[in-house]
Amino acid sequence: MTGRRLEGKVALITGATGGIGAATVELFAQEGARLVITDVAREPLQKLARRIEADGAEVATALLDVSSAREWEEVTALLDVSSAREWEEVTALVRDRFGVLDVLVNLAGILDWPGIEDTREEVWDRVIDVNQKGTWLGMRAAMPLLRASGNASVINTSSVLGLVGSGGAAAYQASKGAVRLLSKTAAVEYARQGVRVNSIHPGVVTTPMIQDLLDEQGDQQPDIQRTPMRRAGRADEVARAILFLASDDSSFVTGSELVVDGGLTAH
Repeated sequence: MTGRRLEGKVALITGATGGIGAATVELFAQEGARLVITDVAREPLQKLARRIEADGAEVATALLDVSSAREWEEVTALLDVSSAREWEEVTALVRDRFGVLDVLVNLAGILDWPGIEDTREEVWDRVIDVNQKGTWLGMRAAMPLLRASGNASVINTSSVLGLVGSGGAAAYQASKGAVRLLSKTAAVEYARQGVRVNSIHPGVVTTPMIQDLLDEQGDQQPDIQRTPMRRAGRADEVARAILFLASDDSSFVTGSELVVDGGLTAH
């Protein structure tokens, strides 16, 4: 049962065809949002758009970001999420198609596992460029439209690894920690301009980004074992948390960290 909590709102969602991205797109459509969805691969993006259009949603698509499922050599040849020009083109699409933007969900991101000494410099740069710089450029490009809305919400995707250390994933953790504080400073900057900014921090969630790891380790995966609920989360569970932050239900919530981790960071 849905309450049409985004009725009439226009939402821009990056990383739309990923696990959490697709779940968020589908939920937002059910809740009445008009959508601009972006990702790097044209075919999955159009397939997702056709699926929600069949249910009556209004949606526009644009190529914008990168997929963590691709090899690094492939990623470097793809459209760069940190390109200011590409972000400007996407926000121009929003303006031309809908005239307004009420919600920005920065979900695009990539993951690299090595620690400090084993991380290659070019990989470090790529992770920071997509996860951290891409989030900033997205807010920068979209903010004029968001401010014009007068009642807008930005949801930036961090991670539990933006809150606590893991002893690995050095570039990823650095980028997600930066997203957390970037969200807070933006929240303070735009609090009186009609734009709320929050970060969301998923724990272990069954998405393509970590599916190989979950397939290999199953419920014995160490972070699942440390999670009090003793299971991985589902993409739709994270999507519903994003919906809360996007909707007017969170009208007095800004600069916050919404943790969706089954209790992983509670101890």
